[in-house]
Amino acid sequence: MVPPKANVVIIGAGINGLSTAYHLALKGVKDIVVVEKEKFIAAGSTGLSVGGIRQQFSTEVNVKMAMYSVKKFEKFKEEMDEDIGFHQVGYLFLLTDPEDVELFRQSYNLQRSLGLEVEWLGPDEVRKRWPYINTEDVLAATYCPTDGYADPYSVANGYAKQARRLGVRIELETEVTGIKVEGGKVKGVETTKGPIEAPIVVNTAGPYARLIGKMIGVDIPVDPYRRQVFVTDAFPDIPPDWPMTIDFKYHWYMRKEGPGLIIGMSDLTEPPSFNLNVDWSFMEKVVEHGIKRIPILEKARIVRGWAGLYEVTPDNQPIIDTIPGIEGFYCAAGFSGHGFMLSPATGLVMSELITEGKAITFDITEFRYNRFAEEIKGEKHVI
Repeated sequence: MVPPKANVVIIGAGINGLSTAYHLALKGVKDIVVVEKEKFIAAGSTGLSVGGIRQQFSTEVNVKMAMYSVKKFEKFKEEMDEDIGFHQVGYLFLLTDPEDVELFRQSYNLQRSLGLEVEWLGPDEVRKRWPYINTEDVLAATYCPTDGYADPYSVANGYAKQARRLGVRIELETEVTGIKVEGGKVKGVETTKGPIEAPIVVNTAGPYARLIGKMIGVDIPVDPYRRQVFVTDAFPDIPPDWPMTIDFKYHWYMRKEGPGLIIGMSDLTEPPSFNLNVDWSFMEKVVEHGIKRIPILEKARIVRGWAGLYEVTPDNQPIIDTIPGIEGFYCAAGFSGHGFMLSPATGLVMSELITEGKAITFDITEFRYNRFAEEIKGEKHVI
C-alpha cells in the first residue's frame, strides 16, 4: 500500500518526475512520493528516447536551460554517482531550405550572444570534416561540439537513487485513477494501491499529461506522437566521434550507438496516438533518405527497432507552470522531444516553483499554461 499522506505527490517516474523529486528533496522538502503505473522507472518516453542532448534552440530560455543542463550532465557521474555515458560528439544540423537557413542564422546569433560555442559552416567545410555526407543540396550547417548524447535510463536511475537517499518514496505499479480537489485546492490522489492525501500534486506524466489534467477538469494541450527508431549492426565506417547528424528539413537524424548506428525520422503525417508498434514499411523511408544524405549507409543492416512517444504541445514548448484555479496542482509536460535534454534544469525550476512560488534561475514566462489563448512565438528547432 502507498503511504496515506505526503507533502508532494509526483505523477510519473520519468526523467522530469524524478528530477523534480530529487531537486525538491535537495531543498529539504520531506514526504515526497513519486507514483508510476509501470513496473520500472523511465519505462515510458524516457527509456525509449535516443538520448540526444543539445543546446541549439531558437528561444533564449531554451538555450539557457540547455546550457545549464549540459553542465550538469558533464558532472553527473561526480555529483550523482552514476555513469551516464555522455558522449559530447556534437550536433550537426544540415540546412537545405533558404527559410531554414534564415531561421538558424537568427538562432545562431542568439546562441553566440548567450555564450554558446556554436559554429556556422558552409557545405565545403561540412564535406571536408565529414566526407561521407552528401552536401550537393546543403546550403549551410551549424555545429556545436558540446552537444551530444547520453543514456536516458542511467540519468533517470541517478536521480532516482539520489532522491531515495534523500527520503523520496517511489511507488511502482501504482496508477493514479483520480485527483481530489476541494474548494479549488488539491487534496490528494486516488491510486490503484489506495489514496494519498497531499496538498501538492505534480503532473509529469509525459504523453499521458492530458489524461491527468482531465481528472481535475482541465485541458492540458499535450498530444502523444509516435516516433520510430532503428538500429544497425556494427558499422565501423562511421567513426565513434561522428556527431548527431540532423537533416533538418526532412526530420531525419543519425548517431552512433555502440558499434552500430541509430537512425530515425519523424512522420509528420501520422496522427496522435499511443501506438508503440514498429512500422517496418516506414523503416524503408528512413533508410532511403539516409542513403541519399550519407550514401555509405547502403552498406548498413537494420537489426532492430522500437517506438516511443513524443509529448507535443501546439507550439512545441513545454508547459511548466501552476494551473490557474487549482491551488497545489503543478505541471511539467509537453516537452516535444526535449524533455530528457532539459531535465536537470526542469527539475530545478519545478523545485523553485513549488518551494518559492516562482521560478528563480530561469525566466519561464513562455512556458506558462495560459499562453495558448495568446499569440506567442514557439520553439522552431524541432525534429
